[in-house]
Amino acid sequence: MLSSSNAEGQADASPRGDPPGFVKVLDDKTLLLPDRPGNNQVDSLQNVVDNPGVGLLFFVPGMNETLRVKGKAEITTDPDLLEPLTVAGKAPLSGLKVSVEEAFLHCGRALIRSRIWEADAQIDRSSYPTYGQVLADQIAGADAREIDADEDEANRERLY
Repeated sequence: MLSSSNAEGQADASPRGDPPGFVKVLDDKTLLLPDRPGNNQVDSLQNVVDNPGVGLLFFVPGMNETLRVKGKAEITTDPDLLEPLTVAGKAPLSGLKVSVEEAFLHCGRALIRSRIWEADAQIDRSSYPTYGQVLADQIAGADAREIDADEDEANRERLY
């Protein structure tokens, strides 16, 4: 998870993810996080332009403890830095270079309480509305089936 805030202090959190090791350690105090295709709102990138303070929360599936990182971010489009972040033949167009100010492990109690990694705690997805239905309920004229079909195609064909 990447947290950021705009110039007015309005906070935002955005999920991030890739294969294990996707965040590169450049040196003892610098991380490089790829920016992958998503919802195309670029909220996090705009926030970093306005306010470089960010927080990162690393989850490892099956592990209850998390790693928390606080620092200052800057956007990079340096192809030499981004090329090692290539996945499926595609390097990210940009990345966030994070100068780490603080990093520490966080205990697992919240994840233990949530039972997030336990299969029997997971919901029956069919008992909830689809992504498309939630959006169609909020946007006049939107078609839930069309949104779901587009999203399914994007998840298959345009992850990178």
